[in-house]
Amino acid sequence: MSEQPLSLTPPEIAAIARRIDRAWVLFWLIGAGKSTEGPRLAALLECDFVDVDEAIEEAAQLSVAEIFSQFGEPYFRDGERRVIARLIEERHGVIATGGGAFVHPDTRALILAQAIAVWIDCDVDILVDRTARRGNRPLLQNGDPRETLARLRDERTPHYAQAPIHVTSDRSPHTQTALAIIGAIERWL
Repeated sequence: MSEQPLSLTPPEIAAIARRIDRAWVLFWLIGAGKSTEGPRLAALLECDFVDVDEAIEEAAQLSVAEIFSQFGEPYFRDGERRVIARLIEERHGVIATGGGAFVHPDTRALILAQAIAVWIDCDVDILVDRTARRGNRPLLQNGDPRETLARLRDERTPHYAQAPIHVTSDRSPHTQTALAIIGAIERWL
């Protein structure tokens, strides 16, 4: 993992958290750590955590896979943008989006203007290992998952690279990635 702080004390983390005046929006490719990194980061910062996909499912009373299947990706992305805008406006602490959210130009502009955008990058082989554990990934249902993930990474990297914060997740303990995110935001502030 690049530029990992060896450690941050709770008072140092609290001091960084007090300097942050907006939501943190985390995004990544499928399997880079939304369900682990987001809650861990929020716990360290003593703020709330919201998973955009869960908020969408709650509002729609359908799973993300069902929304994709019944209405298509463009419909999902429009709803996703509206949910992200609401969560940012409500001033949630850590907001985790799916990997496609930041690719959509309107959603990306919203996040860049009103939140702190954090790209969590990850090696494709690690993503393949992590996604193999779960079979509910709509974008990985057809074809070779490794090829799909590599293609998505190539396609999305130019968009992701617009984020002011970029941290790499690897096989280190999840707390290390959360601390790396906090350290990167401290340098950015």
